[in-house]
Amino acid sequence: MPVVTLYLDRLQRLVGKTSKEKIISAIPFLGLDIEEQTNQYIRVEYSPNRPDYATDFGIAAGLQGLLGIKKGVVKLDVKRGPYQLKADQSVKKIRPYVTAIVAKNGNLDDETIRQLITLQEDLHFGIGRNRKKSSIGIHDLDKIEFPIRYTTAAKEHRFIPLGSETEKSISEILENTEVGIQYGKLLENAESVPIILDAKGNTISFPPIINSALTTVSTSTKNILVEVTATDKNTAEDTLSVVAATLQNAGFLLTSVQISGANNTTPSLKTKKMSLGVELANKILGLKTSSSVILAALKKCRLDALPKRNSISCTIPRFRFDILGPMDLIEEVALGYGIENLKPTLPQSSAVGQKNIVTKQLDLLSKIMVGLGFTEALNSSLVSKNIQYGMTNRDSFGFIQVVESKSQEHTILRDMLLPSLLDTLSRNVHEQYPQKLFEIGTVFSADDTIKEELSLCCISAHKDANYSEIKSILQSTLKTGFNIECETKTSTHFCFAKGKTADVIAKNSKVGAIGEIDPAIVENFKLRMPVVAFEIKLSGLIFN
Repeated sequence: MPVVTLYLDRLQRLVGKTSKEKIISAIPFLGLDIEEQTNQYIRVEYSPNRPDYATDFGIAAGLQGLLGIKKGVVKLDVKRGPYQLKADQSVKKIRPYVTAIVAKNGNLDDETIRQLITLQEDLHFGIGRNRKKSSIGIHDLDKIEFPIRYTTAAKEHRFIPLGSETEKSISEILENTEVGIQYGKLLENAESVPIILDAKGNTISFPPIINSALTTVSTSTKNILVEVTATDKNTAEDTLSVVAATLQNAGFLLTSVQISGANNTTPSLKTKKMSLGVELANKILGLKTSSSVILAALKKCRLDALPKRNSISCTIPRFRFDILGPMDLIEEVALGYGIENLKPTLPQSSAVGQKNIVTKQLDLLSKIMVGLGFTEALNSSLVSKNIQYGMTNRDSFGFIQVVESKSQEHTILRDMLLPSLLDTLSRNVHEQYPQKLFEIGTVFSADDTIKEELSLCCISAHKDANYSEIKSILQSTLKTGFNIECETKTSTHFCFAKGKTADVIAKNSKVGAIGEIDPAIVENFKLRMPVVAFEIKLSGLIFN
């Protein structure tokens, strides 16, 4: 999850007349997790579906709502301007969509520039799908002569790229620069590449790779051009709306850019409408409240709302593309009403609930692992394809993929737990060793239908980690809790080192694998210690 650093003095100025203590106490109720807190700053984690929270400007606007300082929609006030951008037909088969906006009469300091760059990269990674679906260029407007043109150029085309002092050809940028090597694959089959030129023929941008040094933004920049190129029109406008809202919150005045050519149109960044039933909101949240209370809650979340018979008509800003339906609006009602004000109640029932046998056995298993000195990890069932397959050096065959995932970290359903635990270790290399983790979770497989099974994975990392250690943990776990004897039989497995791998046999069946993690995989995850592990299927072993 992305993290943003918020300097408290600056954030307090943006929010308005309220104390730092109130600001800090309100932040979790925006859906933000505080990762680190000092006297000068806090670091908060935000959801990728709220990229407007990538800067303190967006977070300040959210806090103003919850604290009652300002309520209702933050509307994008875009004035009509003289600026024109024409897209040539030549871009249609490469990167067909372009949109843009001008932000004028603002002030930039070093921190604002840093946050804009962070916002840009978070949007590239999230809805931009690593710049494949959309990419952003932010330019010093006063260095550009309008009208500008979105066209294509041969790979011999030359200009001075951002961060360089010497002229380079497109081919040189793609082959010899870090950003070109990283993103050049997006254009690898194209004979010509997309380019944005101004009226004097100066190169403004080479999307989705790099901007020109000519239009570098600095603290002396007062006027900005933002351009977005994309393979999807809605994604282009969604991306632009977030940057435009951020610049408006930062004090810039927005001016439109007239777009023409190649099926492109001037973007519409207007608000959208959605209806929410009062009865549905009360039912889901367990409330018995009036439409006026729900209206007030929605306005505190920076939405507009009007009563309409038994429903509420909600006005949603364009940059809130995370709101897709009534359930998303109900979440906003909960935040505006106050999570702390929602009181839990027991359901009416003539029976007393109790844990089923499977839950009891899993609880026992968890207690045994903790007793053996292991810490429980809870990872998502949706994982990264790279972590699950690429970093474990195995073929990605037969995986279950999420359609149009909003995050590259959650693209497939996991078919084993071990890669996620290795990733957890890699994120904690700065902590003390030994590190001993276990996870009990669902894994997925697919034939004609998707099959779900519960597994246990146990992993140990320290300088003396070895096969005998992890085998004794496995045998103790099964014998102590479930009186199950198991044995190991020499085998091979893609995650484990040759000659230090075995199948786990219990109840006359293979139930998993055990061994020392292959050094190549240890290196892939940048781990600093030897690692041993086992993973076994629990279905059919400790319960049916």
